[in-house]
Amino acid sequence: MADITFDDFLRVDIRVGRITRAEAFPEARKPAIKLWVQFDGEIGERKSSAQITRHYAPDTLVGKQVMAVVNFPPRQIGPFMSEVLVLGLPDENGDIVLIGPDRPVPDGGRMH
Repeated sequence: MADITFDDFLRVDIRVGRITRAEAFPEARKPAIKLWVQFDGEIGERKSSAQITRHYAPDTLVGKQVMAVVNFPPRQIGPFMSEVLVLGLPDENGDIVLIGPDRPVPDGGRMH
């Protein structure tokens, strides 16, 4: 992977948000969950589709804080418009585990 500059890093706007709603997404090609994530007044609530069904059920996600890239252009995922990229890491089987702060922080905070 090529090196980037600090200015390149600053162009990626990664924020913490709180999941306010989560629903199964049976129309997706791969198993996924539709997420509504609240950031802050400036960004507001944004939607995302996440392939996280191995470790999460929709009813366990509401209230969870997650990290997301908020300055990508929206992307159509089947009938759903995904507005942010929620971040995660693969476990030993390649299944995604969400990334979030290890203690509560204000929603909308930008990653440093």
